[in-house]
This record gives sequence, structure tokens and C-alpha cells, in this order.
Amino acid sequence: MNNLKGRPVRARRPDTDINTWTDAGVDPVLQRIYAARGVRSAEELDYGLGGIFPVSSLSGISEAVALLLEHVDKRITIVGDFDADGATSTALVMRCLRAFGIDDVSYLVPNRFRFGYGLTPEIVRVAAERQPDLLITVDNGVSSIDGVEVAHQLGMKVLITDHHLPGAELPAADANVNPNLVGSTFGSPNLAGVGVAFYLMAALGRALEDGGRAGAARVPAKYLDLVALGTVADVVRLDHNNRILVNQGLTRIRAGRAVPGIAALFNQARRSVARAVSTDLGFVAGPRLNAAGRLEDISVGIECLLTDDASVAAGFAAQLDEINQARKDIEARMRGEAFAYVDAMDARNLPTCVCLYDESWHQGVVGLIAARVRERCDRPVIAFARDKAGLLKGSARSISGVHVRDLLEAVSTMAPGLIERFGGHAMAAGLSLAEENFARFSELASQALNDRYPDADFSGTILTDGELKEESLSLEFARILREGGPWGAGFPEPVFTGEFNIVEQRTVGENHLKMRVHSGLGGKLIDAIAFNQAGSAYRGPVQLTYRLDVNEYRGFENPQLMVEQIVNIQATS
Repeated sequence: MNNLKGRPVRARRPDTDINTWTDAGVDPVLQRIYAARGVRSAEELDYGLGGIFPVSSLSGISEAVALLLEHVDKRITIVGDFDADGATSTALVMRCLRAFGIDDVSYLVPNRFRFGYGLTPEIVRVAAERQPDLLITVDNGVSSIDGVEVAHQLGMKVLITDHHLPGAELPAADANVNPNLVGSTFGSPNLAGVGVAFYLMAALGRALEDGGRAGAARVPAKYLDLVALGTVADVVRLDHNNRILVNQGLTRIRAGRAVPGIAALFNQARRSVARAVSTDLGFVAGPRLNAAGRLEDISVGIECLLTDDASVAAGFAAQLDEINQARKDIEARMRGEAFAYVDAMDARNLPTCVCLYDESWHQGVVGLIAARVRERCDRPVIAFARDKAGLLKGSARSISGVHVRDLLEAVSTMAPGLIERFGGHAMAAGLSLAEENFARFSELASQALNDRYPDADFSGTILTDGELKEESLSLEFARILREGGPWGAGFPEPVFTGEFNIVEQRTVGENHLKMRVHSGLGGKLIDAIAFNQAGSAYRGPVQLTYRLDVNEYRGFENPQLMVEQIVNIQATS
């Protein structure tokens, strides 16, 4: 869908005055990068655990701790979600409760194809067979009004921990912990589900230690590797609070103190644990966990994170790798079909909200398809698949400036009853509707977007951090960037643009373009790779939009450009 001249490129503008902290010992180029991400002072680069917002300030946490203290000697069942955030949340709470001496605890994750998402009445009845006294939800529950009601009818108390945006009505849980509750003053509404779970376990640990259980307060911090993985994999905004949690978790991973399952996921992908960065969590470990929930049962991922036996963890990691490969194969077919649909339409005729449905599509993979199509056509996308009950399950991915959950709420207001159920965040959401309502929903989604977001930007502009001078195209500066994170959603990894000459180019793998380039006459040669961009022969000077990374091969490290876009200079003139 992108024109031959490529996507527009625009440099980020610093949001703060970096001159106020130029004596902080930070590389000047990195200072400019931080300023463009809203960093106001060098103190915001302090990632000590003591810098997180106070545990006691999270909405609902005191009531939740009191409820847990009432159930330390009773039976508890954790009800999780079927993605990486849910898996890490479940593993974190299981590990902490057991370390606290609370032994009668189990977990249950609904199979997405049988039960759907959240604490549904059906999954509550399954949980009731275990006769728990308390249900704890992690990464779900804020919209589970009927499920909580059924749990109470069956004699169970319910503690909800979630981070999704609440609807107009909250479930009548016995305690509800969520940084996005109405009236919340908690400083980081961007916590992932595993972040909420960590805060709750930290508060419980303190309460138990105050009650005489020595060492309890220190237990949750041992599992910050799980917090880091779930936070990055769920693509929540990396505000300062989340960057602290992620950085602390990465520190544990690099030091060899991660749970065996995370180390096994790295080893399976042939990634160095000692050099772990946030992108490894988002693109290596996270997708393998997510694949299990997308295609089969996330329990294999949870068991991988729960075991303390490295050989057992390696076996689970191998299973997850196989599932992930199957997911890739399914995604490739669906992506081709989705791309063919949008490519067949003139860009001027594309709806402002693209809705896609094919009866053969896999329900667990439509979220990935929505993300890929969004990247291709630069507008919100909702992809649907049919579930076993005949409903369409949709997964939405949005663009900056369009709050997709609010968009779904607007459609629901315009046509009450059209959407069976919905929920989510600004950039991602899920919904279900009857198949016969698909056409009507598609029409109203674009209408609501046009009404609510008349100035939405569909240009696909790539925001960059400007050009790098020749001396910065070095291994030393690549290492500075690599260690300057953690990078992620809301705190993006630096992207640069510049004019280069391609000296060598060849296709590697299935569709990747490997190059050697230099930045000017007499400039030093540097390796570059553009994934999924083979097939074009570039001549003359080109404009590259790229990330500068460290490439390790056979024990040697070199700087490498990770190219996002290649444009012939003459095509831009």
C-alpha cells in the first residue's frame, strides 16, 4: 500500500531542554534521544527499584491484601489469561504464594477456543470443581460481571487483578486491584497485568513480614524477570515506572538469576542470556509463550516458567518453539490473504478502519494479522475469525491518536447490542459479534472513527532521531544505544535516517537483503540488513531508515544497520 517513495520520514522534536542535565555524563547524542522521549532530567534514568511508585498507592491494594490474609490457610485458585502477560502473572503469583508458605494454591487458564476470555461463568464452574475458597484473577476480570456473580453464588470469594480499562459497571468482586479504576491516583496507569500482580505480591509480602514471616517482603523482587518479560511482551507503555521494573528484571536475567524457563527460552532461540535486552523479551521469549495460547494451551508456557528444573524447562521451551513455528506458518498464509485484500483496493478507497474476515482464519492469530495489516495500510485494523459457537472474534490494532477501545465503545453506543462484548486498551482491543453483523459493524467502525478522530494521521510517517555522524556509526556507540534502554512501547528504540551508498547487496534466508554500505566518499564500510525486503536491486545513493545494533557472529561483534526502509534518492526528488 505504500508508495514507491516510501513512507514519510520526520525527525522527532525534543520535548525537554537537555541543557538542564548536560553534565550528567550521558553521551550527547543519547541525551538528544532521551529528550525526544520526554525525559526531563538524568534522575529519570535512575532505574533503582526504590524509584517505583509506592506499593500502597495502587487502587484497591489494601482491601486485596486483607482478603488474602483471610485466606492464607484456605484453598486458592488463580485464573489467568492465555497470553505472555497472563502466563507470567500466573507464574509470579504461584511462585510468591508458595514462597510465602501458602501451599493450597493452583491455577486455571481458560482455553480461548472453548471458554473465551476472562472469568466467564463457564470457567467459574470449572474452577468450582476444585472447591476453592478464593479465586484470584490475573490480567483479566475487570469486565467479568456475570462470572463474579456466579462465583459468589457458588460460595467463592473473588479478588480481581487487572490492568484493562473498566467499563461503565465494575464486577462486584470482594477486592479489585487495577491502576485504571475510575478515581485512581496511581502514578503509572500503564502497568501490565504482571506489574499489577507484582504490586499485590509486594504488598502481601510486607504484610506477612510485619506479621512475623521473616523474609517475605523480599520474595517478589526475586521474580522481576517474570515482570520484565510480561511487561515487554504485552507492549504496554514503558513509562519510568515500567522501565524500572523491566530494567530490574533484565539485570536479574543477565546475572543468571532468571527462572529456568526464561533461560531455556533464550537458549532455545540461541540468544545470550548475559546480553539480554528488552527486544529479546519482546521478539524472542514473548512470542514463544504467546504461540501456546494462540494455538493450543498456555499451560505449557506457565509450566515452563514454574519449574525449577533446568532440563524440564528446556523440554518445555522446545515444545513452545515447535508451537511457535506452527504459528508462523499459519500466520504467513493468513497474512498473504489479508494483504491481497487490501492491496486490491486503491489506497484512496480504503475505509478509515479496515475490518477483515475470512471463515478459514485461525482465531488465535487474527491479532497478529491486524498488526501486520495496520503496518501496511497505516490505519486501525480489526481482523476477525469465527469461533466454535458461530460468533466472530475480532482483534483490533490501532495507530497513534486513535483510542481503539473508545472507538468500540462509540460503535456500541451508536448501535446497542451490535457488539456482544468488547474490552482492551488504546492501541489494542478485542470484541465479539454475530457474523450477520459484520458488514454493519465495519461501516459503523469507520463512521465512528471519522466522527471522533477527524484529524487522524494515516500517512504512516516514520519518526526518527535524525542523522548520525560518521563517527557514531561505530561499535562503541551501538553498545551505548543497546545499553541505553530498556526500549519499547512509548519509549521507542532509536531510529535514524541518512544517505548511503550500497557497495554490496545479496539475498539471504528467504527474503532478506544483506548489504554493505558507506555513508559517503571514503566513508567506512558497515554491514546492513533489511528483513523481508529482498527482490529489488538498488543503484546509486539511497536513503536508509535504520536502527544501529550490535551484531555478534562467531564471537566477534560489529556494528550493523537494521534497515526499516530503503528509498532510492532519485525516487524522492
